[in-house]
Amino acid sequence: MAHPFLAALERRVLLADGAMGTLLHDRGVPGSACLDEQNLTNPELVQAAHREYLTAGAEIIETNTFGANRLRLRSFGLADKVRQINAQGVALAREATRDCGHQAFVGGAMGPVGVGLASGGDVTLRQAHRAFAEQAQALIESGVDLIVLETFPTLAEAREAVLAVREVAGDVPLVAQLTFQRDGRTWTGEEPAEVARELHNAGADIVGVNCVPGPQAALDIIEEMARATKVKLIAQPNAGHPRVVEREVAYPATPHVFAEYVPRLVAAGCVVVGGCCGTTPEHVAAMRDALRAEPGPRPAEAPEAALAPPAILPLPDEELGPEEATLREKLAAGRFVVTVEIDPPRGLNPRRALQGAARLKLAGVDCINVGDSPLAQVRMSPFAMAVLFRQQLGLETIVHVTTRDRNLLALQADLIGAHVLGLRNVLCLRGDAPSGSGYARAVGVWDVTPVGLLRVLKGLNEGIDWAGNPMAQPTSFFVGAAANPTAPSLEAESKLLRRKVEAGADFIMTQAVYDIEALERFLEQASRFKVPILLGVMPLHSERHAEFIHNELAGVVVPEAVRQRMREAGEDALAEGAAIARELIAAARGAVQGVYLIPSFNRYDLAAEFVQELKGEQVTAQTPR
Repeated sequence: MAHPFLAALERRVLLADGAMGTLLHDRGVPGSACLDEQNLTNPELVQAAHREYLTAGAEIIETNTFGANRLRLRSFGLADKVRQINAQGVALAREATRDCGHQAFVGGAMGPVGVGLASGGDVTLRQAHRAFAEQAQALIESGVDLIVLETFPTLAEAREAVLAVREVAGDVPLVAQLTFQRDGRTWTGEEPAEVARELHNAGADIVGVNCVPGPQAALDIIEEMARATKVKLIAQPNAGHPRVVEREVAYPATPHVFAEYVPRLVAAGCVVVGGCCGTTPEHVAAMRDALRAEPGPRPAEAPEAALAPPAILPLPDEELGPEEATLREKLAAGRFVVTVEIDPPRGLNPRRALQGAARLKLAGVDCINVGDSPLAQVRMSPFAMAVLFRQQLGLETIVHVTTRDRNLLALQADLIGAHVLGLRNVLCLRGDAPSGSGYARAVGVWDVTPVGLLRVLKGLNEGIDWAGNPMAQPTSFFVGAAANPTAPSLEAESKLLRRKVEAGADFIMTQAVYDIEALERFLEQASRFKVPILLGVMPLHSERHAEFIHNELAGVVVPEAVRQRMREAGEDALAEGAAIARELIAAARGAVQGVYLIPSFNRYDLAAEFVQELKGEQVTAQTPR
């Protein structure tokens, strides 16, 4: 006879709860506290959170035991309370379900060991296995209906947890969820299809994804899993990428956004949907209403057609010599410039990047922006890539330099070397934190802030290093700084921009912008600094692309009106995205001195069309009538 939980899944899609930690922190539990210990010290608060999710319609509530394994608890001095904390967590959840008015299952939540197992820490898989088995034993003996493994960063650790649970109980329903990075892979590089197959083979009944920054990221991963296996699937994404608004952490993905994604997730193959960090009972209630509106089992929708890769463009045979005027000279002369970002390759072959740059060169681009391991993903050195662009194509570059990976000594050494190799333009950035990539144990350096890096560069230009030591001769860097026109606080962003200009910024490049009104307010504030501003423009490709950027790309806001236009555009979404980009450029044209194009999906062909269009407008504007 089928387990009641598995039998319920055969009849309907089940709704899981949302974040426990978000509610506990919002209600006064300090960020430094052990959340699992609240089962013992603050049981009323934990049970109240369960009741709120049940009232919102949750049919699966997870025990407040995510970190209640021996290896995590020992950092709080609670390693001897594994059984007590887990048992009390089950009791609180079970008691909450008794008068909720509908069938609800209690899932025993288990997270990873949390001590850097995936990155060569001092805990072995055998030790982790024992910790997982101990916790699973406590949860199962206390009466859970199922075990929910969640937020595992690697396939190896998740597989070990599945094996440990199956060692304790071969018949308990078992859910296994991993978290994935922005590139759609785990912290150690496994792809969703491999994860789904391996965990199902190891003994998981349901496999899926949680704790990714928004429902679009979850949908992409679920679709990959569904194409690779017939295993039942689950998705519990975060409410977008967290942002700091007035010193408070906020999540941008609203309950309405989650409701919109429910039918898509179900169509892709999910039999359980819910939420993770940042989601609340309001999100769960919205998903409940969306599930009730579903007419029943739906066939999986055809996945969105992949964008065709640009045609391979042969590198020009003729010499592509350097421009007569540099970026510095063009901006000083008041000319309107166009730059395009090209990220270095993840491996040894730069051919695609060079081909894209060659196409842009022929279109008339002024500069190529070269990223510095964006998203904290390892890529070829930006200095090496910039030198290739310069030597092979005669292209001027703007090298992105973050303060994340190098201390003050290394920063100055790399910059001096870059100068010797002919690189002059530098964009000073902080860099994405390595904790959000496959390098959880990597340490962000951040000896200086971007403002500090600006001062370093200006010191080198004056012939002195950071320590005040004289150099044989000064450098001649042309230094840029970043700005965010849609930052939560325009006042704070303006103050930071003033500091950057005072530290020596020669020009400003903005993040991608989609809100014309916010952009106009920012440009009005920034005009008093008297430095050239290059507007960041990332043309939208589809409704899905717009939702992803809004909900899951830190610091970027896509207004509802723009997202609605992309929804209504349908098959013409690519053209609509280009139209929106043109409107932004037109609105800012008199207040900015250039455009910084950020092509998505390596669509350098589309970027080249924009470059030709913008440079053509410039020629027309300069031609006497």
